[in-house]
Amino acid sequence: MSATEITTEPFAHDAEAKRKVVNRLKRAQGQLAAVITAVESDAHCRDVVQQLAAVSKALDRAGFLVISTALRDCMTDPDADGVSTPDELEKLFLSLA
Repeated sequence: MSATEITTEPFAHDAEAKRKVVNRLKRAQGQLAAVITAVESDAHCRDVVQQLAAVSKALDRAGFLVISTALRDCMTDPDADGVSTPDELEKLFLSLA
C-alpha cells in the first residue's frame, strides 16, 4: 500500500504521538547518516551492521507507533470520516513484519 492510498490523518488528534514519531524518524535519519559515513570510511562490518540494525529498529518503532495511533482512533470513533478499516490496519501492520 502506498502512502497516497492511506486516507487517515493518524495524528490529527494526537500531537504527542506525532512528536514521538517525528523524533524516532529523526533518530533513524541520524543513524542512517552514521551508516553512510561508516561505509564511506571503510568502517568494520560489525559497526556498519550495528548501525543498520539501529536504523531498522527506529523505523519499525515509528511504523508501529503510526499504526497503534490509527488503531486508537479507530476504536475511539470507528464511524469518523477517514478512519482506517480493521482490514486496512491489519495490512499495514503486516507490511511491517
